[in-house]
Amino acid sequence: MSEQKKTSGRGQRDLRVRVKTAKGRKLSSTLWLERQLNDPYVQRAKKEGYRGRAAYKISELDDKYGFLKPGARVVDLGCAPGGWCQIAVARVNALGEKKNKPIGTVLGVDLQEVEPISGAQIHQLDFLSEEADALVKGWLGGNADVVMSDMAAAASGHKGTDHLRIIALVEAALDFAFDVLDEGGTFVAKVLAGGAEIGMQTLLKKHFQKVANVKPPASRADSSEKFVVAMGFKGRQDPQAEDHEE
Repeated sequence: MSEQKKTSGRGQRDLRVRVKTAKGRKLSSTLWLERQLNDPYVQRAKKEGYRGRAAYKISELDDKYGFLKPGARVVDLGCAPGGWCQIAVARVNALGEKKNKPIGTVLGVDLQEVEPISGAQIHQLDFLSEEADALVKGWLGGNADVVMSDMAAAASGHKGTDHLRIIALVEAALDFAFDVLDEGGTFVAKVLAGGAEIGMQTLLKKHFQKVANVKPPASRADSSEKFVVAMGFKGRQDPQAEDHEE
């Protein structure tokens, strides 16, 4: 149950929605719900038909770096609930609505079942499984131009542990990207600021021509999340050559 708080002076209202703490609901849950109700991106997503505010994060990243080009083949890891796929479908022209532009492909994979998304192929798949990369390349009909991930590991409540978990998840996504990305391709992933990502940054700079770390406007100001955008994949190097370099 919610209410709108009245303010003094000429009958004006403060339109911020306040949520009453329900019996049995934790304060943290109440605060989260209140933040959701007052988040302009949440409201905008509902109005524009996106499955979550995260859609605007990938939209803003692409506005800046332009990796979702018409005709591109895109893999969205951990795609639920589907907002990133929705943005990708429109931008790579997966539905062929832009008649004078090449038609792209959007492939979403997730451990859980995801409601169908017009213009996207959705598969229930563990991307860490041995057969995942071959399956994905088969579904795409070749290598990917973009591998992107908004995945986050389950929160433990301990900031340091959560940071290490998400870095491990991003590194797994990056290893997958090494197997399925075409040369010149782009890798985009959510990380958490905290220091443990230094090794991952070194690896990215070794395999991509340009690596950027950015916090898009749609990311909440009080969140430690940021996104890495690695462009110009150099191709997976021969393991023996890498060992020789070291």
